[in-house]
Amino acid sequence: MKTYYYAHTGHRIGLDRFRRAVAILNELDGDITLLTSDYRIAQVARDFGIEKSVGLDVVRNIPQIAHNGDRLIFDSDEANPVMLEDMKQYFSTFVHIKNDTVAIEPKFFKAKSKEKQVKISYFFGDDDYEKDLEKHFDFIEDLTPSLQLGFYYFLDYEDMLKKKFVNHFEFEEYDEMIMSSEILITCSPQAALDSLASGGRPIYVQREDYCEDYNELFEELAIPIIKNYDKNHLNVIIETINAIKYVKPTQKTEKTVEFIKDSLGL
Repeated sequence: MKTYYYAHTGHRIGLDRFRRAVAILNELDGDITLLTSDYRIAQVARDFGIEKSVGLDVVRNIPQIAHNGDRLIFDSDEANPVMLEDMKQYFSTFVHIKNDTVAIEPKFFKAKSKEKQVKISYFFGDDDYEKDLEKHFDFIEDLTPSLQLGFYYFLDYEDMLKKKFVNHFEFEEYDEMIMSSEILITCSPQAALDSLASGGRPIYVQREDYCEDYNELFEELAIPIIKNYDKNHLNVIIETINAIKYVKPTQKTEKTVEFIKDSLGL
């Protein structure tokens, strides 16, 4: 009997679930194989401390890798109720990770005292298939932020962004960007949490193609939320950011890990 962890990833989804999976899997004991819904990120998962990873083209192909009676941790909202029920019947143990589950790698909490050498960074997300970042340049360009590049950006698009933003971070420099940025403007819920844990001051921008499941938590943590790329709202937040009383996130990864361990009998 084998154990698998499936995280929904891709050029229209991004890597938030992958980064959450990394935070969880690096705290779990046992032989667990990470499954992702694209091949590219599976090929570099080892760089994130993941020993075993396999890329899939679609979620319904999980049974081509896993077998009846295996155990599955499922981090995705792709499955409809019928598919979810089928999975519960197919696997001996089925653990469904909710969209708003919080998991932050310990290294970000440890970086809280690190000097923030970058005034403002901007991370639209690891995906931008429709090139929405470019469409909304006017939202942030007056701030001259350092840009965090995304994993799924097309090569020509990435080259254009590098010319537009002289100061930028490569995909592999995500951790450095998070830990060194005083203010992080981001459309990635995971990046906002990582930044807050690191002692940064995140500002969350709600993308139209992203769910709003984290917004209630962000309000509790005093993370400002911007909608519709409201430039005036962004400027007001930055001008008054010293008055915002951010709340340090609690490290809930341990509770999630313990729940998964109990569920799997690890």
